[in-house]
Formats: sequence, structure tokens, C-alpha cells
Amino acid sequence: MSDNLNLEIISPDQTLINTDVEQVTIPAYEGLMTILKDHISLITFLRPGFIEVEIKNKIEKFYVEEGTVEFFNNKLLILTSSAIKLEKLTKENISKMIDDSEVLLQNAEIKDKEKYIVNHKIDTLRQIS
Repeated sequence: MSDNLNLEIISPDQTLINTDVEQVTIPAYEGLMTILKDHISLITFLRPGFIEVEIKNKIEKFYVEEGTVEFFNNKLLILTSSAIKLEKLTKENISKMIDDSEVLLQNAEIKDKEKYIVNHKIDTLRQIS
């Protein structure tokens, strides 16, 4: 009997991954969540961070800013418009995203929820570079 679950990460223009995996760790607003086979059903939202996918004892990482997550019947569906495989991010892209985010934080009209999200984005991007 397999200890895997099915993972599908979908963006508006493509399916980034659709395969069986051992486990997935997601950056939810409730904190980091690791999903294993037979996990309780859930629906949640992603905050900026890393999706870590374990496939055949190898870890693949995706940077993500937002999205929705649904887990039911050993099928994990992640819908996001911002997932990027970590290897595809260049230092220039990361620096620009950090700079843009820091400018956004200087806006006096930014709301606390937006500050929270932007700060997570900056912290995550700094971990990459």
C-alpha cells in the first residue's frame, strides 16, 4: 500500500506539478503545515513562503505569495498565481521583489494585514538570496 498523496499545483496558465508525493509543507496563515497521506480534510489560504514537496526522498521547493489549498481524500490541490520553482528565481528578480516590497511598506496607507503579508514576503525572499 502506498504512503503517497496526489499533489497538483495549478496557476492560471499552467499546471506546475501533478504527481504522487510523500509529503508537502505549505506556508498557511495558521503556520507551516505538513500534509501527509490520510491528513484531515482542510481548506486554507497560503501566505508568502515556500511550498516544500517531497518526491522519492528528494525535496522540491516553490516560492509562493498567495493561493488556496484544498485537501480531501488524499488529493492536495493548490491554486495560485504566484508559485515559482526556486531554481527559476534569479538574484536580480529576488532583489527587485524585495525592493518593491520595501517601497510598499513605506506607504502610509498600507493596512496591517498587508504589512503582515509584505513582511513575510520580504523574509522569505531574503532566505533565498
